[in-house]
Amino acid sequence: MLQKAEGLVIRTNDYAESNKILTLYTREFGKIGVMARGAKKPKSRLVAVSQLFTYGTYLFQKSTGLGTLSQGDIIDSFKEVRNDLFRASYGSYIVELTDKLTEERQRNPFLFELLYQTIHYLNEGIDAEVLTRIFEVKMLAVAGIKPEMDACVSCGSTDIPAAFSIKEAGFHCKRCLHRDEHSIRVTEQIAKLLRLFYYFDLNRLGQISLKPETKAILKQILHTYYDEYSGLRLKSRRFLEQFERWDLSDPE
Repeated sequence: MLQKAEGLVIRTNDYAESNKILTLYTREFGKIGVMARGAKKPKSRLVAVSQLFTYGTYLFQKSTGLGTLSQGDIIDSFKEVRNDLFRASYGSYIVELTDKLTEERQRNPFLFELLYQTIHYLNEGIDAEVLTRIFEVKMLAVAGIKPEMDACVSCGSTDIPAAFSIKEAGFHCKRCLHRDEHSIRVTEQIAKLLRLFYYFDLNRLGQISLKPETKAILKQILHTYYDEYSGLRLKSRRFLEQFERWDLSDPE
């Protein structure tokens, strides 16, 4: 039976001499795998629709295992992401995080929109690091590891948070700082940003500018938290961190 889905290519794997296995995150079915036969042949009609980050409509033959891709129509190829190493590095991390935190055929229209909008904004030149932090915060619920964001995780106070505790998975108010000597101190702005990133609609994102030190603290909190609770060790994140170190050391 033929099925049609609107989706974004989040992973590609070569298979045999001329085929590709595509992992698509779709609006209709969630994450699915399809075999794109002949997609490695230069003249194949499936070449263009089988590229990482490509967003389009896909017609495939349903199967108990991998489906078989019959045809695809590109809606947006996100060329700026694919052709720029900087943006591609962030994009690769975003789609790998999506792949690792989702199960096959678990429909989630919210996540589809989040993924699409994030890659779209990345393609448009919105700050890649800020987009990635927003995506990481919103994926905490998908991963089932959302921390306490609205009150002190220890006493329930809604006072301005003074720190973020990895150990206790949430904010601490000033009175509860003693509960975790390794908690990460945060300003009111950092606390507000983490909450904003979790709750706001990404469709409403405009231009956003954060200081390097603010970005650094957000990254420290989120990456330490993911390392503690997700169990993920992503190749794309390791490459991205190496790339960022190289970029920061570039005299240009």
